[in-house]
Amino acid sequence: MDASLLPALEDVLLVARSGSVAEAARRLHKTPSAISQQVRRVEEHFGVALFERDGRGVRLSPAGEAALGAITRLFDQAEGVFELLSELAGEPSTTLRLAASDYLGKGLLVPVIRQMLEKRAPVRFAITTANSIDAARWVERGEVDLGLASASSAGGDLVKQPLFVQPFLWVGPRLKGKAPALRERLRHEPLLRLAPGSVGRRMLDAYLDRERIRPISTIDVSSVSLLVSYVSGGLGIGLAPALALTEVARSRLDVEVAEVEPLPVELMTRENFRRNPIIERFIDRLAAEGRRAEQRTRALLRA
Repeated sequence: MDASLLPALEDVLLVARSGSVAEAARRLHKTPSAISQQVRRVEEHFGVALFERDGRGVRLSPAGEAALGAITRLFDQAEGVFELLSELAGEPSTTLRLAASDYLGKGLLVPVIRQMLEKRAPVRFAITTANSIDAARWVERGEVDLGLASASSAGGDLVKQPLFVQPFLWVGPRLKGKAPALRERLRHEPLLRLAPGSVGRRMLDAYLDRERIRPISTIDVSSVSLLVSYVSGGLGIGLAPALALTEVARSRLDVEVAEVEPLPVELMTRENFRRNPIIERFIDRLAAEGRRAEQRTRALLRA
């Protein structure tokens, strides 16, 4: 093994994760030319092309896709070695990288992380906001260690731990007097839609096709929290996961259970992800918070 290639492999991994030599250079505080040289060094050493041009960026070649999992595992193990050596030196510290959508971050991560910070647990958090499908993809590619996602997302090869099951609800501004059902209001009021490719958008599009509803106006929003913000401000009908509505003042909203299948929320990790006692404590507390979240969603449905 040529150990001098390890820094070059790290550059390959960052280019694969970011899809851009320039972005990998920015993250690693190097020049793009230095990154390109390292990538070429690996490719020439093994005689295999790892990347292909893709517009202004790059994408993994078939050989690169086949190698990505092994390269990711290599650096997962390297991080584990560094953590072990820190523990042996009496200075244990864990960096935990997570991806979650905005409403799952607020509803599940915030209370758990707050508890661990108050207990001064030796852990650093790096949190990225992402929809469920991107969160699963980033866990698979090694960009994050843990992901919170709805169960119909990608990530078939990941280890998944169910946290709770939540229904999806129609939500709209509360009208004075006796208002028609939200499903009927969909035909006359603006429709709030999440980004194409997200789990919520897929469910919404399938429902509209099945019911043959064509909205008169649409408002595309980037997150569930922004969808709820529009509705709270008096505009739009949207399909929202129940947890996102548990802390919103019901006096301003009309809510109905949607005729779509409830979905589990899952915690996803890679199969070889190394769990130390700090991470196990975090996961246990997250599971407990998931049980409390399910209780809150049930109370919302009874209200």
